Order: sequence, then C-alpha cells, then structure tokens
Amino acid sequence: MRRKNVGIVTMAAVLGLSAMLTGCSSGSGQTEAAPENAAESTTAGGSAAEDGAEEAQVNHGGEDGVFTIAYAPNESTDQSTDARNGLARDLSELLGCEVEEIQASDYNAIIEALRTGKADMAYMGALAIALGVERAGVEPIAMKADDGDPEKAIYHSVLIANSGNDEINSIADIKGKTMAFVDPDSTSGNLVPCSEIIKAFPDDNLNSDMLHTNGDFFEAVSYSGSHQAGLQAVAKGDVDVAPISDQILASEIANGNVEDGAVKIIHESDAIPAEAMVVAESVDDETQQMLQDFLIAYDNEAYFTDVIKNPGARFIPCDISDYEPIIELNNIMNVEQ
Repeated sequence: MRRKNVGIVTMAAVLGLSAMLTGCSSGSGQTEAAPENAAESTTAGGSAAEDGAEEAQVNHGGEDGVFTIAYAPNESTDQSTDARNGLARDLSELLGCEVEEIQASDYNAIIEALRTGKADMAYMGALAIALGVERAGVEPIAMKADDGDPEKAIYHSVLIANSGNDEINSIADIKGKTMAFVDPDSTSGNLVPCSEIIKAFPDDNLNSDMLHTNGDFFEAVSYSGSHQAGLQAVAKGDVDVAPISDQILASEIANGNVEDGAVKIIHESDAIPAEAMVVAESVDDETQQMLQDFLIAYDNEAYFTDVIKNPGARFIPCDISDYEPIIELNNIMNVEQ
C-alpha cells in the first residue's frame, strides 16, 4: 500500500542514480551464512494454550509449538529487554503458545532464520525486507509510523562526525577519511548512505565496491555491527564518519547513551520507508492475520520507545509495494557490467 504525499526515495531519484552507476560492480556485501548458534534466545509465556481444547487444535507456533521472533542488534539492547518480553507475553496470550525471541547477530542471520524455520516473525529495515522477500519469501505485515499516521511511515539516514572534528562539516568533506558502515544488509546504515555518497561525488565514478575497499575512496572502511556501535565509534574519535538512523540517534541521545552535542549531522538522506514486522513464508494465513491485527492494535508505549526507538509510533498495515523503491535502488547498486 502506497504512502501518499511523502518524499520517500523516489523512483525518479533511483533512476537518476542508475545513470551514475554505469559500470559499477556488485557491492551489497554478504556476510557469512549464519551458523545455528548465531542467536541467543529468551522465552516468554506459554501457558495460554491450556485454556481450551478447541483453540489448542490450531498450532500457531508451528511444528515445534513455539512462535519465534527475531531481532537485530539495534533492537536487542539491554534497555529494551523488558519491553520486548512484554510484547512476547502479550502475543503468547493471543496465540495460545510459547513465544520466544532470538537476538540475531545481523540481518543476514535473521533472513536465514526465517528461511530455515528457526524464526517466524522479525523486525527488519527496508533493505533487509527486500532481501528477505528474495531469499526467504517473507511477507511484511506491519510498518512503524509516527503517531500511527501512514504519512509519517518514514525515517532518514544521516551521516555523523565528531563535533570536535573541524575538517568534516558536510558530505563533501568525507573523501579520504575513515568510515564505519553498519551492516551489509542495513538500509540506513549501508545502502542509502552509499547511494548518497555516489551522488555527491559524480566525477569519481564510484560504485559500492569502491566505497567498501580500504584506500579507494575512504582511507579505511569497516562495519560496526549496529547503529549504536557506529555512533560510539564516532563519539570516541575511533572513526571519522558513520551513517545512522535519525530515530536511533535521537533515542541514544535521549537515553543518555551519548552526550548531546558529541556528534554532528553532516548530511541527511531523503525519506526512507520505515522498518516493519515480517512473517516467514511458513506462517499460515490465519496466524498472519492474527499477527497483523495484534500489531496494529498494539499500544504499549514502552515497546515503541525502547525497542523501536520511536516514541509515539505505532504499527500500520503494509505490504511489499511499500518497499519497491528500496528494492529498485538495491538492484541498481548491484548492477554488474
């Protein structure tokens, strides 16, 4: 379902970038396939299945009787544990089965867990959703939106530098510096900032591989593993530049995890389709509808503040059409000649 009157990364912008990427090689970057122990798990609930024989006949937990939710490092902080467990307990009551959460090492591990039946639902960014649809047949069912308003189902990727670094004040100043992207499958932590950098330096004929190779465009480049880790690296002066979700940045400052004023925003992207809950291909239609209804009605503010990092947000219905601009952008960024 399309959001209206919102400046989400437009197809026109995507096509404009395509012209600049002639000759670019594959560079989305793949992490190693996640091992079975790539995630830690915690459980919640599980007794509601005893409430009635009729309800017990429907196994919403799948073959193992357990419904599993996967989260990335961004949502798996210690500060969000209680809120995540709260949603698990509430969902356990609805489904009548045990609800477990796994804290995955990265988005690739989440996609693999969804593909292999080790996870039934996950919270992911736009690029991870696009890759999950391709690799695992996942289905997005509910995306976050400020105030539950479909017009506000967006966020931005921002580039940050240490406030004390007078040499870096805009995206034009980042060439030759050190960069810490977030994750190969991160939207605001890799895909979108890469496209923004390529557009900002048209004469350099950049592609994704060049942006991820030490000594090409950046002096040194790495992956931090999470938005929070990249933020801390910039604040401490360990790296010069890092991309981060503007909402995660605001949350980290509000929670006192980084001093207000420690970093400065040197560039902001166009709007990006918001993150969403997705379900695995194995989740049946009845359970999928129950999950969507549950999420859209869910109003535990602690969950949206501590886990989603977006106070006042709520879930709204969505489908794969909401992420078509990101799917197209990813295809363009990975064109091979």
